[in-house]
Amino acid sequence: MGSISLPELFERSADETVAKMKVLAVLESLPGLGKVKARRMMVDVGIAESRRVQGLGSNQRRALLERCERSSP
Repeated sequence: MGSISLPELFERSADETVAKMKVLAVLESLPGLGKVKARRMMVDVGIAESRRVQGLGSNQRRALLERCERSSP
């Protein structure tokens, strides 16, 4: 629904529902990021398409947040 930002989602990653979400699906759902940009971002950061939110390391989270800030309108 677009009612939560990526930083807020990462803060809620202890929630089982959030933890099991695929990172690619999360990125694709963000405003301004489509399927192509989301996949490119994951490749640039070095995250597998099958990775779930709970499996992200702190460096990967930080890199995604930085890239999302840069791609925001």
